[in-house]
Amino acid sequence: MGIRPEDHQQEQHRVNQVIQEIERQMNLLLQNTSQLKGDIVSIRKNFWEDIRINLENESEVIETVASMLQQSQVLSERERTHQQGSRQLSSLSRLHQSPWFGRVNFMETGEQHEEAIYIGIASLYDAEGDEILVYDWRTPIASLFYDYPPGPVQFDTPTGTIYGDMSLKRQYIIRHNTIQAMFDTGLTIGDQILQEVLGQQANSEMKSIVATIQREQNRLIRAKDSRILLVQGPAGSGKTSTALQRIAYLLYRDRNTLTSENILLFSPNPLFNSYVSTVLPELGERNMQQTTFQEYLESGIESIFTLEDAFTQLEYLLTATKDVAYETRLTGISFKASLSFMKAIDHYVTSLETQGMVFKDLIFKDRILISHEEIHHYYQNCDPALSIPERIQKVTIWILAQMKKRTQKDRKLPWVSEEIQLLDDETLNRAYQKLQQKNAFTEDSFDDFAREEELLANWVIQKHLQPLRNDVKKRSFIDVPALYQQLFSDPSFLHRFMEDLPANWPGICEQTTSQLATNQLAYEDTTPYLYLKEKLEGFRENRSLRHVFIDEAQDYSLFQFAFIRHLFPRAKMTVLGDPYQQIHPHSGSYDDNLLSTPFTTLFSQEEIKEIPLGKSYRSTRPIVEFTRQIIKNPTIQPFDRQGERPHLVQWRNKDEHIQQLITRLHEIQQRGHRTIAILCKTAQESHDAYERLQDRIQLQLIHHESSSFDDGILILPCYLAKGVEFDAVIIYDVSASQYNHKSERKLLYTACTRAMHELHLFYGEELSPMIASIDPASYVHEC
Repeated sequence: MGIRPEDHQQEQHRVNQVIQEIERQMNLLLQNTSQLKGDIVSIRKNFWEDIRINLENESEVIETVASMLQQSQVLSERERTHQQGSRQLSSLSRLHQSPWFGRVNFMETGEQHEEAIYIGIASLYDAEGDEILVYDWRTPIASLFYDYPPGPVQFDTPTGTIYGDMSLKRQYIIRHNTIQAMFDTGLTIGDQILQEVLGQQANSEMKSIVATIQREQNRLIRAKDSRILLVQGPAGSGKTSTALQRIAYLLYRDRNTLTSENILLFSPNPLFNSYVSTVLPELGERNMQQTTFQEYLESGIESIFTLEDAFTQLEYLLTATKDVAYETRLTGISFKASLSFMKAIDHYVTSLETQGMVFKDLIFKDRILISHEEIHHYYQNCDPALSIPERIQKVTIWILAQMKKRTQKDRKLPWVSEEIQLLDDETLNRAYQKLQQKNAFTEDSFDDFAREEELLANWVIQKHLQPLRNDVKKRSFIDVPALYQQLFSDPSFLHRFMEDLPANWPGICEQTTSQLATNQLAYEDTTPYLYLKEKLEGFRENRSLRHVFIDEAQDYSLFQFAFIRHLFPRAKMTVLGDPYQQIHPHSGSYDDNLLSTPFTTLFSQEEIKEIPLGKSYRSTRPIVEFTRQIIKNPTIQPFDRQGERPHLVQWRNKDEHIQQLITRLHEIQQRGHRTIAILCKTAQESHDAYERLQDRIQLQLIHHESSSFDDGILILPCYLAKGVEFDAVIIYDVSASQYNHKSERKLLYTACTRAMHELHLFYGEELSPMIASIDPASYVHEC
């Protein structure tokens, strides 16, 4: 039954009333924040004038400090209040655009009257009427909207489960203070709303669509904490957006104990970081910490190395199949990503407690200050009951003491005297102040020239020694590169710690030692190297993180997952992935289920809670029906949003290829699409295509270091498009010469599933067998 006109009128009347209340509250907040801003500016401007400074005696100093603290506290309180007011204004501003998107009529068991619960992106409370006008979508009662049809319902609260009956479930589209559409619906969020939202154009930032959260997605958002929350779903099922909404939910639910600083998201690439950066602010929350796994690795590895990243490794594997060393590299990648190799490193580290540790000489002013033999002797004489990190801590303390002793004689060296003579007045004054702070002299000390020279000499030496001292505190005296290389320098060495080595292990050793000799660290070596380093120096555990989110989990290896678990021992993990989008070879094979290998190996079954997402919402039904045939997975459920079938376009030569591309791009733009991606197999193909197109049409070339993109035409390798969606996608070349190997099937699937509304695939003489095997009725073939 449709909505009655009188119901629509009543609902619009309520919208008008609520908008008036929002505007009233906004005006009050604007006045208060404006006054607070003036107070803050005034306090900062007159900070020192309002403080009575007197340092004549101890009592006056205490009074001065107290005055400064009091003034600082006043300023901090004003700033906190101003920030809170600004956040409230931002929340009200979002509600002003669309005050709510859902409503349920709920009557609790035992009560006589039902209550209309209006649900929006934030709560709105009318203090004068003592009434909640709008409930935040994260409140416990709001879960009724996502989880139930009208009838008996229940929801959990911190004090227990509430039971009752829901007589109405209604959805709204409200724009510019006007109800544009209104639907009474059953269990699922109404298709009319989803059609309206999913039919919109994409842009350079992910949208937050809490109004269209589905029941299966709400299970993920509100899931009670498990050690591992594993979310598997096909491309376009909303894994990432739902995970971000889960973060917003956690920040709301645990707002007294959890902040965005306690949450970390590992994202697939820097481009993705920018793409999702607006979701949490739109929901009224600050962004969580965000990094790529590559960036995290880089932060812990010495600057002497040139690090390969995952995308450079992937480029090699996609382009160098005829390289004589290709198969050896591929085997090495797989082996170094395994838990077997991690366990071998564990055994290796244990052996270093008694023999084999390698240290570096400490060099100061071109001479050996402390030799590696001395360090090794002290290390070997430490209590054998101590762990290696505990011994290294003792060695560090010993080295720092020795450095101070052994540089005393340097006071008489010419370079010290020369530097003292070159000190300007400002530097001298700074040196005197630092020496005074350390009580290095009395007021009369500088009457004695020799004493002055001695003190300044010490100051100069310590200044030059400081970088070396900092390096020692970072355990730089351990020769980790030599220790890692030791694993490969002799092919028989690793046999001491494990039995089953790859058949071409000598070749892997030769490749690895060759790269290490030139300070090159391949991507497959980066995690094992850092793991060895952490095992020796002591893990840099981050115990402040409470939640770690890992997106595109299918591209992480077992070794990497185990390493992350070591780094964040207190954190719960939300792991998001799709085995059919696995494109990196180091991750191994997950078949059609992430649970098939990694998590059951690293965690007990009781620690894992799996939430599957089965339906794909991003693409139109014809695109989903086409793309699921690439990976031969008929179980992917498309959302019933109609559109054109994908188009296959054949070209006869390179000039025709480019002309057809340009014509197609203009046609897509004329249809109003804002983001169009030309997806290539590799970075080299992207660069070549860009060179051929840039003088003919405006477009952006995206590479693996790109951190953002604008609306328009983009050209990029398909592996950089992971997690991102576009209005229209053009696959630059799906000829058999490009996509022929079985390992490239998931790469092609990932590329095609980036399309929301249109998908076009171009090819030359022969079509890729991965596309040729698809039912011809699934696409339009243009010859």
